[in-house]
Amino acid sequence: MTESVEVSVQQEVQLRFLCADDIDEVKKLCAEWFPIEYPENWYEDITSSPRFYALAATYQGAIIGMIVVEVKTKSKCNREDSDILAAHFPTSTQLAYILSLGVEKDFRRHGIASLLLDQLLTHLRSNEQEKNCKAVYLHVMTTNLVAITFYQRRSFKVHSFLPYYYAIKGKPYDGYSYVLYINGGEPPWTMIDYIKNFGSTLSKLQPCALPQRLMHSAHNIVSRIFGSPTPLDDKHNS
Repeated sequence: MTESVEVSVQQEVQLRFLCADDIDEVKKLCAEWFPIEYPENWYEDITSSPRFYALAATYQGAIIGMIVVEVKTKSKCNREDSDILAAHFPTSTQLAYILSLGVEKDFRRHGIASLLLDQLLTHLRSNEQEKNCKAVYLHVMTTNLVAITFYQRRSFKVHSFLPYYYAIKGKPYDGYSYVLYINGGEPPWTMIDYIKNFGSTLSKLQPCALPQRLMHSAHNIVSRIFGSPTPLDDKHNS
């Protein structure tokens, strides 16, 4: 593409949600973009079910990129993703799972993927119904360096290594999960985090207040581990 055509593309790209009429086109694009085969009902769901945030970028009427996201509660996360959020967040807390993000080959490196991701993040951060969403996460093959670089540049952090997570044409592939915390979301605390917090608390203590402060600090640590805080006194807020 020449520079003038690139500018034209950026100016003419439009965003809209997928609908049932897009199924055939989406099938074709997914077959070109992704090594994974999706079942028939997946295409029906992403183009009609309110569970999914499925946004398309179009150019001259044709779909050139799309992002498909499922917003679900912590309780409905798969086992490998159950520890993405800190334990003190209730099971009703929402997370956004990016199922797919792809762009047509001729339109890559023109900011289309970033445009789609930015639109999603704006939606999750500004929509009152989605303010309970505390993290955006995804899975990616360890060999997909282009996607990994893209998400890392967008401040996503690797959460876990998933050995043999994918099976493509009978061959196993490893994966990673990547996470971006939003709206006050937090990752689980590590032992180092607990030690740092305890040390920070000790450094701020006055000798006469030591027993009470130690009690409160221990209580906070237990609450973070088990996720069910119990008030120590009438003034304590969990």
